[in-house]
Amino acid sequence: MADHSVEITEGCRLPVLRKNQEHEDEWPLAEILSVKDISGKKLYYVHYIDFNKRLDEWVTPDRLDIKKLQFPKKEAKTPMKNGLPGSRPSSPERDVKRKAESVSLATQVTAATPVPSLPGSAEASQASVYPAMRDSSFSIKSRDEHEQLTSLTTNGTSSIQRHLIPPQPGRKRKSCGGTDEMVKMFQNNSPRCSTVYLLPGEDSQDSSDGIPSAPRMTGSLVSDRSHDDIVTRMKNIDCIELGRHRLKPWYFSPYPQELTSLPILYLCEFCLKYLKSLKCLQRHLTKCNLRHPPGNEIYRKGTISFFEIDGRKNKAYSQNLCLLAKCFLDHKTLYYDTDPFLFYVMTEYDSKGFHIVGYFSKEKESTEDYNVACILTLPPYQRRGYGKLLIEFSYELSKVEGKTGTPEKPLSDLGLLSYRSYWSQTILEILMDLKSENGERPQITINEISEITSVKKEDVISTLQYLNLINYYKGQYILTLSEDIVEGHERAMQKRHLRIDPKCLHFTPKDWSKRGKW
Repeated sequence: MADHSVEITEGCRLPVLRKNQEHEDEWPLAEILSVKDISGKKLYYVHYIDFNKRLDEWVTPDRLDIKKLQFPKKEAKTPMKNGLPGSRPSSPERDVKRKAESVSLATQVTAATPVPSLPGSAEASQASVYPAMRDSSFSIKSRDEHEQLTSLTTNGTSSIQRHLIPPQPGRKRKSCGGTDEMVKMFQNNSPRCSTVYLLPGEDSQDSSDGIPSAPRMTGSLVSDRSHDDIVTRMKNIDCIELGRHRLKPWYFSPYPQELTSLPILYLCEFCLKYLKSLKCLQRHLTKCNLRHPPGNEIYRKGTISFFEIDGRKNKAYSQNLCLLAKCFLDHKTLYYDTDPFLFYVMTEYDSKGFHIVGYFSKEKESTEDYNVACILTLPPYQRRGYGKLLIEFSYELSKVEGKTGTPEKPLSDLGLLSYRSYWSQTILEILMDLKSENGERPQITINEISEITSVKKEDVISTLQYLNLINYYKGQYILTLSEDIVEGHERAMQKRHLRIDPKCLHFTPKDWSKRGKW
């Protein structure tokens, strides 16, 4: 549908033909990021608006709907506030957005405290485990979005109230009690439907918001997009061969420039060294003695093993692992400074060796109780339960360390889905296993749930809110487990065959605060 008499340039927007999840044709709006000419035939690199960047691709002219082409606009040069003239190319939607923003600002009556934007998933408009579904952010909303978000106390030191949407006048909602909210459980009329009472504990503190605060802007996952340029927005590797698998990267990864023009990048599946040809790989395999990741094997059950790798002692492997991971993690920024991190690589064993399935990294010293920095299951192993297994293993390490932990924010869209699912199943498993003692209703505190699971209290609270279990009834906060929730949980647990066996874990935590341990 392309009209060759019209020149399509970078920044233009137009509908582009693609296949959806049902393999049906659709024409989503896309932006042209780059144009190249191969043997007289033009190819266009497009980003589908409101879709995850991993769906970006090179397309041929016949997939473009030239009739609805939108050219990028340029603003007139006007003096800025500081007296300096300025102009920049504008997308077709930018003028509309600017007008909408000015109207919303003009209608504000008072200079209220700015509303903090809560971190979303990577490319927050997606939350699908594979192609493009849309689930925006990790903020947990109540059923009535116009009500003030309240939660249980998470620390006795602050009482900061955050709002996603300003509360409507005249509508108030009582704050929940403290961290040691007492959970009482009794059976309803339906034998499969139960209610949990949340009663204030004796050591209740001031109410505080259970929503995670804005993430720090340091570490291995930083969502600073100010340095994004056209190079890092485009996938630079066409295909990676890793053992018996060929992987199509989702995002840019800073492999050496001379390797990006190759049709296939070859990786040794044991040391992850990258090579430019199959012949180089075969020659390398005659010299490479590794048949498993370097480091200590700290867990083995059946064919599943976990290896602990020190980012300082095994720098080359750690850097190669980060380069591979960047192909599938959009917000990852750690590539070379691996010294402060530990890497836990999950493998599957067969007669040829230990094949990498996925990994997670964590800081040796975390001041914010992070037990995961980056986490990834390689695409050939996704949707098979390995993601939850990685998450469960990270919490088993936290249990041995005697700490509660939480993943570093912002979570990617796939990571967010996996963590929400893991937290929900773990907490529901505890609530449904509560048994009454001496004829009294069983009870448990938020602190006790956190201690049993090593899940941070804020994550416990946000999960309860996400599941919409918290209700206010006769002066008390209760958790209502409906029959649908119970049945859904039982079905999910029947499908979850892979679990971590703590008896197979051989792990001794180190005190990394002593620099000699590094």
